Amino acid sequence: MTFDEFGFSEILLEALGYMGFTKATPIQEQAIPIIIEGRDVLASAQTGTGKTAAFMLPVLDKVIKDNDQNTTALIICPTRELALQIDQQIQGFSYTTNISSISLYGGGSGQEWETQSRALKSGVNVVVATPGKLLSFIQNNHMNCDSIKYLILDEADRMLDIGFYDDILTIIKKLPKSRQTLLFSATMPDKIVKLSREILKDPKMISIAISKPAEKILQAAYLVHDENKPQLLKQLIKDKPKYRSIIIFTSTKKNISKLVRILNSAKINAKGISSDLEQKNRESVMLEFRAKNVRVLVATDVISRGIDIKDIDLVINYDVPRDAEDYVHRIGRTARAEAEGVGITLINEDDMRSFANIEKLIEKEIMKMKTPAEIGASPTWNPTKRRNSGGRGGGGGRGRGPGRGGSSKGGPRSGRNGGRNKR
Repeated sequence: MTFDEFGFSEILLEALGYMGFTKATPIQEQAIPIIIEGRDVLASAQTGTGKTAAFMLPVLDKVIKDNDQNTTALIICPTRELALQIDQQIQGFSYTTNISSISLYGGGSGQEWETQSRALKSGVNVVVATPGKLLSFIQNNHMNCDSIKYLILDEADRMLDIGFYDDILTIIKKLPKSRQTLLFSATMPDKIVKLSREILKDPKMISIAISKPAEKILQAAYLVHDENKPQLLKQLIKDKPKYRSIIIFTSTKKNISKLVRILNSAKINAKGISSDLEQKNRESVMLEFRAKNVRVLVATDVISRGIDIKDIDLVINYDVPRDAEDYVHRIGRTARAEAEGVGITLINEDDMRSFANIEKLIEKEIMKMKTPAEIGASPTWNPTKRRNSGGRGGGGGRGRGPGRGGSSKGGPRSGRNGGRNKR
């Protein structure tokens, strides 16, 4: 199905033409007609399926046709990285229109708060925000929600994981009851179903199966004891010039600084990023990594979803992710745009069952290799063994906690007019 079949306004189709959008993805084909009808939507769709355009294009088309100068569309998402990405996509979609947007995220200075407040008061059509920051603006009377017609919750499962359930309900109580609500979630646990019952009216349900890892990703795993992981990690990276851009995912923030020290001591240029970093520092690290001034980025799952970083040659899972879907998100950072890439996972004894669940999800058995003999012995593959009650061993516990999303903060391109983007 092509985009000109949806009945979008000519001015929006013109922008899509500039961006090279022609054929709709499955989530777009299913969601856009329903959203145009005005129905509430409960959708299960992964990053990479085109879900942002699926909810954003019909809402932008409605904003164009409404010709309302007030804030009518509100998008709530878990992290400043995703807020920034959505806002940047809005800028592209609305390039030929007069639609204005702003992204609100935590961690900024007092001056940024004032600039964003002025932008809100002067009028903006679309607000993209993280829950905590949005609630601050509302409670301080810097944002009036009376004119909201369209509410979108993106990556709702991640927001609830972080602990934003109460904030979301508080925000929704401030919105008009007569509105269209769209809830998008990568997974559909009981808490998402419960939330949907509280905020949606007779929703149409859409489910897009999880995307399997791209065929061009060479997937492999090493069976390795925790104490041998650092040495194996260095061996996988050092003196391998073909891997110019590498992301190492660890499940705990505690491991980030440890791994950065280990890599730097081996003369491997590495930096870490997590929700603990201040906004400016996070932006600086990401910019250096994108510019290839930093070879290795060590991160928690804060960047596994929603962030488009091109030309990643290698992704290493230092820990097996607890949720099988997160494996797909992590290694999906490589082999983008038809490129090739490598995804390697380090598996200790406690993580074998979790890795078997990943193989079941992606319907593929991944090649497992032993730790090189010069490093140490390997554990025997036994996915039926239950985890030790003591946790991960060297990982320091595997709680998801704030490290999986954390507070939300801002980024590039939001600086112009304090994040306000008017065309």
